[in-house]
Amino acid sequence: MSDTAASPPAATNAAAPPVVPLTDLGRVHLIGIGGAGVSVVARLLYARAVPVQGSDAAVGPALTALRDDGIPVWVGHDASHVIGPDGSPLVDTVVVSTAVRESNPELAAARAAGIRVLHRSQALASVAADMRFVAVAGAHGKTTTSAMIATLLRECGADPSFAIGGTVRVRQADGTMAAIPGGYFGGGNVLVAEADESDGSFLNYTPTIAVVTNVEPDHLDHYGSRDAFDQAFVDFTARLGTAGFLVACADDPGAAKLARTHAASWCQCGQHVITYGTSPDATIRITDVTSDDAGASASLSGGPLGATPLHLALSVPGVHNVLNAAAAVTTAVLLGIPPTQAAAAARAFVGTGRRFELRGQAGGVRVIDDYAHHPTEIEALLRAARPVAGEGRVLALFQPHLYSRTRIFADRFAAALALADEVVVTGIYKAREDEDPTVTPRTITDLLPATASGGSVRAIDDRVEAAHAIAAAARPGDLILTIGAGDVTDLAPLILTDLQPPTGTG
Repeated sequence: MSDTAASPPAATNAAAPPVVPLTDLGRVHLIGIGGAGVSVVARLLYARAVPVQGSDAAVGPALTALRDDGIPVWVGHDASHVIGPDGSPLVDTVVVSTAVRESNPELAAARAAGIRVLHRSQALASVAADMRFVAVAGAHGKTTTSAMIATLLRECGADPSFAIGGTVRVRQADGTMAAIPGGYFGGGNVLVAEADESDGSFLNYTPTIAVVTNVEPDHLDHYGSRDAFDQAFVDFTARLGTAGFLVACADDPGAAKLARTHAASWCQCGQHVITYGTSPDATIRITDVTSDDAGASASLSGGPLGATPLHLALSVPGVHNVLNAAAAVTTAVLLGIPPTQAAAAARAFVGTGRRFELRGQAGGVRVIDDYAHHPTEIEALLRAARPVAGEGRVLALFQPHLYSRTRIFADRFAAALALADEVVVTGIYKAREDEDPTVTPRTITDLLPATASGGSVRAIDDRVEAAHAIAAAARPGDLILTIGAGDVTDLAPLILTDLQPPTGTG
């Protein structure tokens, strides 16, 4: 067996791969069950009465939560989890993510025994087969937009299921907040899911509605070229056929081009292509946009929303979130929610885990954690943070995600981070890649001698040292952002501890 990661099966034409019926899956073993994407699939399969089990390399919050829910899980990978002592299969299906390498002992044993192996996207397609399926795609904005759609539908009484790579924070009837895991099976007939383009696995879906927030080049380590990346989105939207709806952002050149291509390719469904944005060409027009530390607001009109402007008020800041909310309101209306009710429900969205998530405050400094790991995401994050900081400064601790992404977009990362007042860039989180010693934090910081406001920019490889450094640079009134898709999120408690005022000695 090679030591490469397992590749998701991905079609290159309009026909999605055959979907395995839930009743045919049998007992399912999920490798890497503690991961954000795989744990979501495990929860949904379990909720659909499919017997599931799984393993992961280490203990984590998701693994513990799954075990508490009654799902058998193991720490560590071993062939005995899928094959008995006599060599007979103990499970009927093995589910993997792209990150699982062929050398994994459980995957290798499953292959040798002829056990069915599915990519997690194929398992999710099995869950969605008998439901109205909303798939949200884009290089960034998927999690927030998916969570907004789920929250709107939930607020309007539709009780959707959802598969989202982060917890969804909801306001309950008594005013308290609750966090729902990203894998939730509701009583309605709608499933809302992030459609992951990073490995081409979104080509395994046949959605009822496809939402495309942007088509901006990323994951070129997988695709090899911008043309191949763009073609994947064309193939994805082709899954809609003539019956499904495409909801695309007109303000993003890539998504706008995709909308035109889809309308031209599927001539019978031109009315099924709906764009949203501030662009005058958008089907859904966004006007009167405002954003401050209390949230954001705008007016929406056009297309299925009607000619009379709807007032949109959000509990989260940022112009980018207005765009996300416009997509969510439009999707809810296409699913049968009255426009005024859908727009009013948008205020109920209060965020998701790791998306502008307040982790605490100490010494007059707020610490906010965000999953942003693409230059456009970081720019949007820092622009949204500026009014929240008020008269304070915005300090950024950024952990690049993937050597390839850091190398390809180094200049754009530098330009985005320049919007902060002080910047610390720490060591690259390699994720699924092998280490590349030619790419370091200095790959970015060498292109950014100082921030736009004249603040310092430092490269500190050790993430703990980086956390101490960003805390030491803060002063009362400032806002610290921990940014990245890796384990930079774990640094918030350390930073908050550093920010605590010294205890008096009396």
